[in-house]
Amino acid sequence: MTGDVLTMTPGRSLRDAAKFMADHNVGAVVIMDPEQPGPGIFTERDLVRSIGKGENPDDEHVAEHLTAHAAFADIEWDLEEAADTMAKGGFRHLVVVRHGELCGIISMRDIMRVWRPSARPVATS
Repeated sequence: MTGDVLTMTPGRSLRDAAKFMADHNVGAVVIMDPEQPGPGIFTERDLVRSIGKGENPDDEHVAEHLTAHAAFADIEWDLEEAADTMAKGGFRHLVVVRHGELCGIISMRDIMRVWRPSARPVATS
């Protein structure tokens, strides 16, 4: 799990979200909206769907494209339970909560790093 969760507000443009995700080398960002209960999530797939429809990323906002009712993992789940949930739901990111509060995010990349340590990227200098 990544505990240092990158968040964004829903009023940002899709271009802002794309730049933010590219700058941080992530495929998803957690969306915090004080008007909504719980966090949402905006992913690369959401961006691709919008652009695929011909929508302008400068005119479209994250609020119209995020998954507001995202699946959550409880902080107490083991890795296998999280992986099973992601596989069954067909998604690559899972927001992790403790008593409804945001604690982190887990990605398929995180799972692969644990289960396939030999596949970890080699640091280069």
